[in-house]
Amino acid sequence: MPSKRPPFRTATSSRKPVPPKRGGKPSTSTPTVTIDALSHEVRGIARLQGKTLFVDNALPGETVKVRYLANRAKFDDAVATEILESAPERQEPPCPHFELCGGCALQHMQPDAQIAAKEKILLDQLQRFANASPEEVLPPLTADSFGYRRKARIGVRFGREKGRRGQLLFGFREKRSNDLTDIQQCPVMPAEFSAQIPQLRQLLEDCDQGRHISHIEVAIGEDTVALVVRHLQPLPEQDLARLIQFVRERNWHLYLQAEDTAEKIYPADGPARLQYQLPEFDLTLQFHPQDFVQVNFDINRQMVHRAVELLEVQPEDRVLDLFCGLGNFTLPLAKRAKEVIGVEGATELTARARENAELNQIENVRFQGADLTADFSNSPWARGGFDKVLLDPPRTGALEVVRNIARFNPQRIVYVSCNPATLARDTAELIQRGYRLSKAGVMDMFPHTTHVESIALFERG
Repeated sequence: MPSKRPPFRTATSSRKPVPPKRGGKPSTSTPTVTIDALSHEVRGIARLQGKTLFVDNALPGETVKVRYLANRAKFDDAVATEILESAPERQEPPCPHFELCGGCALQHMQPDAQIAAKEKILLDQLQRFANASPEEVLPPLTADSFGYRRKARIGVRFGREKGRRGQLLFGFREKRSNDLTDIQQCPVMPAEFSAQIPQLRQLLEDCDQGRHISHIEVAIGEDTVALVVRHLQPLPEQDLARLIQFVRERNWHLYLQAEDTAEKIYPADGPARLQYQLPEFDLTLQFHPQDFVQVNFDINRQMVHRAVELLEVQPEDRVLDLFCGLGNFTLPLAKRAKEVIGVEGATELTARARENAELNQIENVRFQGADLTADFSNSPWARGGFDKVLLDPPRTGALEVVRNIARFNPQRIVYVSCNPATLARDTAELIQRGYRLSKAGVMDMFPHTTHVESIALFERG
């Protein structure tokens, strides 16, 4: 909806805006600029006195007043402080903490415009780094843009007042700062957790030794919420009793983490697991609250469906799933294929994947721990070749993997990416090895953030 802020008006001063000196403090001037485009970080781009200016909270076509944040050799950073002429894509940010909180960067932009911008970033990066365009652009995968985020780390910090414990800060880091934004709600998290934030803050306030708690990890399965309390010193019995009472009243789980591993405290019985469903494949996947899982269950279900569909898995196929995690793609693929090999570098995730295969009574799958930055083409588990390959690497991409899997000569490769730049780099490698970029599209896994998630299909010849 259009902004209700005042319309554009001509500045009364003829004095030119003064950008910050390089290496010095940002200027206090607030020049007016026009936003020409969006960057690959989904920031507004403007020009001021011949220099590029990247502007937070700004959209193409807008006229805005800006405050300088930092300067660099070739560009400056700024934030829009007043919208004089707003773009049609602008909306009022639904979260009252948006201005400070670093958890979301795009709530000022309508969801459809966000996903369109991310699609453009993907296609631009493929063209720039691989000189390639997909033969078909897949329609974006979208779902509800609020209430989706099922994992988060929330900071806890107590101020000091005359040597005594001061005000509690409970929230995410501020934009461009290590300070915490004190939050009372979080609309991108499920309502069953967001509504409890004020009570959770009060609980920490009431703890005698709450200052020893550095952060709380939140993991939300389809069955319950788990809190992982990271504490730097042992907590007294009365604080433990308060925490247990809090989760008992809500039927949540409680974990304590003093070192690397979190220990389940409540409930005392039952496995230390949460779960999510993939109904299309009649699968239940369990995970520990500290495991890596996709934070958006709705998009994940759509993504798994699309990946299996793109691979066109046949009953006689042998399929390789690289960076398989706890079996998110591997087990659905096993429902369609003759055999699936899942490979993961994190041993705790391969153990979880085997648990999930046993839980779902799937026997035509094997999981292997391996260093995927090394040549694995002659490993025992890789012998015999593969008809189809799926890979879901971290942000650094899968350059070494791409160079290795081409030796298997699979008919189809599906690449799930969380970084369009490394996807584009790896696309160039696959094209060089005889593959064509058949299809590609974006997925709205992280609405209101600048993360660009995508999926691409490569076919031989």
